[in-house]
Amino acid sequence: MIGDFLKRLTQPDPAPMADLDSQLALAALLVRIARSDDDYAQIEMERIDRILATRYRLNPAEARSLRSEAEALEAEAPDTVRFTRAIKDSVPYAQRIGVVEALWEVVLADGSRDQQEDALLRLVASLLGVEDVDSNTARMKIEKRRKR
Repeated sequence: MIGDFLKRLTQPDPAPMADLDSQLALAALLVRIARSDDDYAQIEMERIDRILATRYRLNPAEARSLRSEAEALEAEAPDTVRFTRAIKDSVPYAQRIGVVEALWEVVLADGSRDQQEDALLRLVASLLGVEDVDSNTARMKIEKRRKR
């Protein structure tokens, strides 16, 4: 399955993704951002599971399974440019802001902002076509939610 997904993802002009493919792509992107600082912490894994469960109405076991599959995909996935392009091409702008919010949730899960995570998130937001102001608003929203 991962091989087929990667093959579709790396086509010069990939077709719009099916729902399951877009779920896997988002999950892999969340894993990629969590791994970007070389410290893939348990709290980040738990946050990814919670995001996936909430976003896709999955039970905890289904969310963990999707994350596990995404971990394997992320490890084999091509560069972030093609990866995000597949999401950008299949997800409306308002939902891409939601993707950026989810990414900020993972970045901030361990209570600190790492430079590598910040840099990758800025790149990903740009590649997703999300304006800086919207990404910043998403970050502030997540920070505010975390302070409650």
